[in-house]
Amino acid sequence: QVQLVESGGGLVQPGGSLRLSCAASGSVFSITTMDWYRQAPGKERELVAGRLSSGSSYYADAVKGRFTISRDTIKNTVYLQMNSLKPEDTAVYYCRVYSGRDYWGQGIQVTVST
Repeated sequence: QVQLVESGGGLVQPGGSLRLSCAASGSVFSITTMDWYRQAPGKERELVAGRLSSGSSYYADAVKGRFTISRDTIKNTVYLQMNSLKPEDTAVYYCRVYSGRDYWGQGIQVTVST
């Protein structure tokens, strides 16, 4: 079993920055992929960024150049640095890890608004 705790969301003005964190505990030794997803009201959940255990990262086209995913393997934490935020980035953000199966965080609200 893997437990995930997300933090760092909130309200920010357009053009601002936020950093999300997702700390994993439990059976962390078998974690391979750590991803961030988001779900806006009325829309399907979508992949934002992911980080493989190899160190490779991937991003949705909508966030390339603005968001950066990183992973601290000692702290078993994945981060999402979000810069140049836009109102369309408003969503509930979810951390997902794969450790034999998918585990999801509880979700954290990010609101980009004046």
